[in-house]
Amino acid sequence: MNYQEIFEIRTEADFHSKALQVFQYQYIHNTVYREYCNHLAVRPENVQELWNIPFLPIQFFKSRKILSPEQTPEITFTSSGTTGNAASRHFVTDLKLYELSYLKAFEQFYGPIKDYCVLALLPSYLERNGSSLVYMVNDFIKKSNHPKSGFFLNELETLKKHLLELQRSNTKTLLIGVSFALLDFVETHQLRLKNTIVMETGGMKGRRKEMIRKELHKVLKKGFGVNKIHSEYGMTELLSQAYSKGEGIFICPPWMKIMVRDTEDPFTNHQNGRSGGINVIDLANINSCAFIATQDLGKTYSNGSFEILGRFDHSDIRGCNLMVL
Repeated sequence: MNYQEIFEIRTEADFHSKALQVFQYQYIHNTVYREYCNHLAVRPENVQELWNIPFLPIQFFKSRKILSPEQTPEITFTSSGTTGNAASRHFVTDLKLYELSYLKAFEQFYGPIKDYCVLALLPSYLERNGSSLVYMVNDFIKKSNHPKSGFFLNELETLKKHLLELQRSNTKTLLIGVSFALLDFVETHQLRLKNTIVMETGGMKGRRKEMIRKELHKVLKKGFGVNKIHSEYGMTELLSQAYSKGEGIFICPPWMKIMVRDTEDPFTNHQNGRSGGINVIDLANINSCAFIATQDLGKTYSNGSFEILGRFDHSDIRGCNLMVL
């Protein structure tokens, strides 16, 4: 299937048509997904609307090999997992597809990555192998081609020095970090940044007490001296990301869509404005599964934006990007 067409989606009608094509393709070529659809007695000829499409529970990525079709993966991304819980595995058969997806999405919202110096504060992700976030940010660092772009583990003083030097030279800067590490930074350093996008990727990863997003952003805005804290929403099982330019309201790229399911009946969809379980359509996931029922809670709005409100109580806290209420 020609994945270039996915990135040519411009309208709701385009998305609807392509999503149904991807569903038909994955029903045929993805053994696990086809078994799941058959278990629900869903036949592809009866699927004419997006809400007819079954969403594969994200837990399947922990126990099954999700591929459409069976091919040798170029790389396997893994989630951080927690003690006693299996990690998710995302078998990626075409890295160029992932690279195209994350680059097009970022540049749609923020412009060319080459215009930025990229500073990454992702210690928990750097301390393990298989992080899709590290892969993406590492490519951003390379493509930025700025001498000061790079990862920081625990070198908070060096990071502060870089941020101040970049501000003095009026350089556009992206500081992307996991929430607990950004909090560690502002506890010891107070800045007043004017040309830096501060972007949190969520997750305390057991290092700190979970905070609601509003509280987190209040602390970070004060510490970095910025008006808005940006956010990235993505996860191991996806090849696309949504972005928020403030207040935790996310926008998807044209090939990604969020739908909300009833918390009591997972096969019933909610209208905009009602909270429920987050279902993701990620058409970049053409070689695994594009239709995933996550363990996140949220709500959608009429303009296509969405908000993450937390997680289902029974689910484990993983390294995907959300704030828990």
